[in-house]
Amino acid sequence: MKKNPWAEFSKSELRKLKALNSPEKIQNFLNKIPYHLADTCWSPRKVLQQKTAHCLEGAIFAACALRFHGFDPLIVDLEAEADTDHVICVFRRNHAWGSIATSNYSGCRYRSSVYKSLRELALSYFEDYFNLRGDRSLRTFSKPVNLKKFDSKNWMSTNDEVWFIPEYLLEIPHTQLLSPSMKKNLVRLDKRSFEAGAYGRRLPRKD
Repeated sequence: MKKNPWAEFSKSELRKLKALNSPEKIQNFLNKIPYHLADTCWSPRKVLQQKTAHCLEGAIFAACALRFHGFDPLIVDLEAEADTDHVICVFRRNHAWGSIATSNYSGCRYRSSVYKSLRELALSYFEDYFNLRGDRSLRTFSKPVNLKKFDSKNWMSTNDEVWFIPEYLLEIPHTQLLSPSMKKNLVRLDKRSFEAGAYGRRLPRKD
């Protein structure tokens, strides 16, 4: 008999997931909780309990919440040069792609479902994806990964860390977004654009 993937969630946790019945409501939930700076990889249930998440945890949580409402739990890895990767949860409505995401940078979060392809969706993050030097750093994107493949590891509800998900993302092929000539013509962000994109950025505490 196939195991109920929701069996380990409490009634209270299931009520919270039930209330997040659209991509917009899931994004609003992520917007309201603080960005998580620690080097962790929590399950969606742990995110519900701790009420904080970084980009990877936020994308995995969003995939879980979407699954509760009948969507496939899909995530995509955006890979950067001289910068950290960004993971987003993707969904389709009316034959168009959108995404849910949390980020320490204001422009790397939600995307409305208006993009005809995953490439278009990935490119929508390009201008807002930059490192601390102001370089636009986004370079590749992965195929969508259906997290149901990790059901045997209880990815949605385990108390253990789910590092097997980002480890898998590192192994799969990624598609280039820029040609060599495009890379040569890139310029750094101006000060105003950098400050706008970094608005509200959470910094590590100085002990």
